Amino acid sequence: MTMLKVIEVLAQSEKSWEDAAQNAIDEAAKSVRGIKSIYIKEKEATVENGKIAAYRINAKISFLIEE
Repeated sequence: MTMLKVIEVLAQSEKSWEDAAQNAIDEAAKSVRGIKSIYIKEKEATVENGKIAAYRINAKISFLIEE
């Protein structure tokens, strides 16, 4: 039987929400193996001088639990 574990992460990027998601995966991959999916729960952005300064996400990352 395959088992997955889910962790919740926060990440940001100055480029896009997609880049923020990739940053989340890149950071999570430093400490966990077998990442299978990312679910974006929330998106938000900070604004400075009328322009988006940072894209932020709250996401769940699932990965395999090794036996």
